[in-house]
Amino acid sequence: MRLATYISDGRPRLGVVSGLAIFDLEGGFARILGRSGPGSMIELIEGGEAIRWDVDAVLAAGGQESGHGDLWHDIAKVRLLAPIPEPRKNVFCVGRNYKLHIEEGARARGATPAYPAIPEFFTKSPTSVIGHEGEIRLDTGVTQKLDYEVELAFVIGRRCRDVPAAKAADVIFGYTVLNDVTARDLQFAHGQWFKGKSLDTYCPVGPVIVTADEFGSPAGHALSLRVNGELRQSSSTDDMLFDCAAIVESLSAGMTLEPGDIVTTGTPSGVGLGLSPQVWLKDGDVVEAEIAGIGVLRNLVRQVQ
Repeated sequence: MRLATYISDGRPRLGVVSGLAIFDLEGGFARILGRSGPGSMIELIEGGEAIRWDVDAVLAAGGQESGHGDLWHDIAKVRLLAPIPEPRKNVFCVGRNYKLHIEEGARARGATPAYPAIPEFFTKSPTSVIGHEGEIRLDTGVTQKLDYEVELAFVIGRRCRDVPAAKAADVIFGYTVLNDVTARDLQFAHGQWFKGKSLDTYCPVGPVIVTADEFGSPAGHALSLRVNGELRQSSSTDDMLFDCAAIVESLSAGMTLEPGDIVTTGTPSGVGLGLSPQVWLKDGDVVEAEIAGIGVLRNLVRQVQ
């Protein structure tokens, strides 16, 4: 199942994406089941299997060929938000999780590559989250070195702690694309990564969450990023040092994770920092982050005056 949050009648609504159409879940619950459904993506996730069964029933009765065709909309004519537009807490991130990216980063700093023995975590502020086609804000008074990072992110499906890697799949609700936009000069000036990765609009997410049953194993998925159509990053999730299961085990050790928590898994090589010469995002750039099995997350860089 491919789930999205979109704007209709001036407010966010939940939808299920099928091909080039999106189904209005709120309208479907009211018309087909005679009651209200989940009001947000987090409520849907928290509802567990019972809500998933209801969603399946609504979709089965409200197919595009049924008498409920008015509940389906052309996805090109709606505005998608981030699947979880307002996360309840910071987005959890893993740094330095692809070998070639570690090497390019070390090369850019004139250092010897060192590979982490355990996942290295940092976070991005909830206020940095934007959706598909949202504008990435470039304030040249704050940063002169704006960079991109395509990443596979997963969403936690239930409250959990101390989850062994072998059980990690049981707590992952689904997967999405995340662009870990970064102000490199702030990142290095502060000596830690939070500020340079948490400015407003620096966490594009979307366009959908693909549920874990549909996405399948997170291994072996191609991921890429283009700037103005030029391929900058191209890799596979097989190149992660720590896979999603290892990340869940490490992150949840002694710490509670909750439904709707977003965890992103690191980026491959090809970032602007690692190019020679280095290339930074500029006003008007179109950035397309893509992961096989999910889709394309597209954002425009817009310089603020």
